Amino acid sequence: MGRGTYEKTLSFDTWPYDLPVLVLSKQLADTPIPQSLQGKVRFTSATPLEIVADLAAQNVKKIYVDGGQVVQSFLRDGLIEDMVITTVPVLIGTGKSLFGALQHDVGLELVSSRSFPSGLVQSTYRVSR
Repeated sequence: MGRGTYEKTLSFDTWPYDLPVLVLSKQLADTPIPQSLQGKVRFTSATPLEIVADLAAQNVKKIYVDGGQVVQSFLRDGLIEDMVITTVPVLIGTGKSLFGALQHDVGLELVSSRSFPSGLVQSTYRVSR
C-alpha cells in the first residue's frame, strides 16, 4: 500500500490486516515502525518491479495491491493480473481519477460480479494481456 492508504488505516480502531504489509513510500522508508505495528508493517522505497522480484524470491505467489498511486504504478509496469473494483452508487462531480493517466488502455475481462443490498457492486476482472 501507499503512504496515503497506510495513514488512513492508522485511524482505524484496530489494524485490519492479518498478513504482512509493505508500505511503499520514499518519505517513510527511513522512519521507525510504530511499536504497535512491529512485525506487521515494513516501509520500503523499492520499485514495483523490485518488490515483485523480492517477493517471488521468497516464494510469494499472490500479493494484494492497495492505494491509488501504488495501483497505478503496478499497472504501468504490467504487474496487475486481477482487479476487484467496487462501485459505490454515488455520482461524484469532481475528484481524482482512480487510475490516473496510463500509457495505454488496459483491457479488462469480467470474471464475476455481485451486488449488495446497499447498492454496492463488486466486480472482479482479469487484466487482458
